[in-house]
Amino acid sequence: MANSLDTTDERILAELTRDGRMSMRTLAETLHISRANAYARVERLTRDGVIRGFRADVDPVASGLGTTAYVTLSLRQADWREVRERLCALEGIVHIGLVGGEFDVILLVRARDNGDLRRLVLDEIQGMPGVRSTRTLLVFEEPQPLVRS
Repeated sequence: MANSLDTTDERILAELTRDGRMSMRTLAETLHISRANAYARVERLTRDGVIRGFRADVDPVASGLGTTAYVTLSLRQADWREVRERLCALEGIVHIGLVGGEFDVILLVRARDNGDLRRLVLDEIQGMPGVRSTRTLLVFEEPQPLVRS
């Protein structure tokens, strides 16, 4: 699908990435296209799975999630699918990535506090069948999310 995106599609994606609540009227005016064209393109981009959804950008600390960490996992390879399903069911896991290198999976985890993080990692994740080891990297500071145009 990425090969069939034209310059206008790319500009639509950039504008909606900056402001997902932008009205179609404002989007059309910004890009100098008709509202009908803007609606049709956004609908197509959504239908084709290029736009996966519209979400609020929530500050984790302000919403009560004061501890953030990256957790790496080493797995028994045959257990990846089962481990992935169990990880998806856990509250606090924001992102799961299957990676290559010295570990197999990297997680972005948000928790209320260090105790909540400890419970999640030591009790929930390390107790899963197929998880051989974990390593936790605490995040001390997060700059504002980067938005590229």
